[in-house]
Amino acid sequence: MKFKITLVTVLFCTLFSFQSNAQKVVDSKFGKGVFNVIAKDSSWSMKFATRMQFLSTSVLAADEPNSAEIEQNFLIRRARFKFDGFAFSPKLKYKFELGLSNRDISGGSEFTRNTPRYILDAVVMWNFAGNWELWAGQTKLPGNIERVVSSGNLQFVDRSLLNSRFNIDRDVGLQLRHKDKLGENFVIREKIAISQGEGRNVTQGNEGGLQYTARVEFLPFGEFKSKGDYSASDLKREATPKLMASINYDHNNNAVRERSNLGGYMFLSDGSLYQTNINTFFADAVFKYQGFSFTTEFARRDAEAAIAVEADGTATGDVVNVGNSLNLQAGYLLPSNLEFSGRYTNVNLDGIAGGAKTDQYTLGASKFFVGHKLKLQTDLSYTTINGEGDNWMYRLQLDVHF
Repeated sequence: MKFKITLVTVLFCTLFSFQSNAQKVVDSKFGKGVFNVIAKDSSWSMKFATRMQFLSTSVLAADEPNSAEIEQNFLIRRARFKFDGFAFSPKLKYKFELGLSNRDISGGSEFTRNTPRYILDAVVMWNFAGNWELWAGQTKLPGNIERVVSSGNLQFVDRSLLNSRFNIDRDVGLQLRHKDKLGENFVIREKIAISQGEGRNVTQGNEGGLQYTARVEFLPFGEFKSKGDYSASDLKREATPKLMASINYDHNNNAVRERSNLGGYMFLSDGSLYQTNINTFFADAVFKYQGFSFTTEFARRDAEAAIAVEADGTATGDVVNVGNSLNLQAGYLLPSNLEFSGRYTNVNLDGIAGGAKTDQYTLGASKFFVGHKLKLQTDLSYTTINGEGDNWMYRLQLDVHF
């Protein structure tokens, strides 16, 4: 409650300040942040930005094949505040991001003291030597490429089914990052993390073991323009072919949730938590050239003992989501900044996790007015489960990022 009051107070003061200086012209362009300040002695800086996503979804459910009724939903998909800059030295950077929409803050439990999960990122990044950086705090783990690309920089309205089933999201801990150059163009980036293993905003200790993540990225043709490998679509229209190929491995020791550090907690009848080791592997690649972009991802998750059981061997009903998934997507950006794209996603859960096979086909279109900062996106998806069903979903979304 105190946090909510403080947040409202800060927003009120900010808006009042803007109102009292309504005629003041600021040297800031749309999409570059609401304000960007640097201390007179250059000892710190701060940029404040806001972003919103307005989403409309229409679904014709597969379990009602003879019904013409369509489920319609309007939603503030994401609404966020972002602060970043440096403190004391440009080598010590920080990022602080808050989520305010219901989808952003949902997921509270007894392990988050039954409170909304406002904090998305709260991380400090220290460039302590050469190309080495040490990160400390809560942020995205170095997982699959689709997850680490910002939700504001996606090629479609939202991420794929591969990501929703197998991503490893955010957690609290330490990360060590490094990059090196071999020859004239070849770049290698290494990222390793040690985290708590239970996701973001957990306040009640460490219920299981720690989580260990490693990611290695290979860029044989050099780095992308403006970090384009971490932004979907080829908005920079790469003049020469650019490729990033990556592999990931994540081990969550004594995990207590159904999807590594996500999903439901696996409770036993005595109130304790079932624990098992969960391993997740990713391989992905991003290619861009003259407006054409292609991304592919593969995910595989295994568990030492996927079915949660009581001390006497009785199954509790909780099961780790084990299986594999493939995601393929491509798009071409026209000179008018209108992009057409297509995506195919396949998810195969192992028999112990239900054995369902899901195939989803998506066609999308995006109109970029100011890059990813102001865009209108739409897509149409057709989904089958075990080769059956006629599940259609149409989405329309407006992104606005100040």
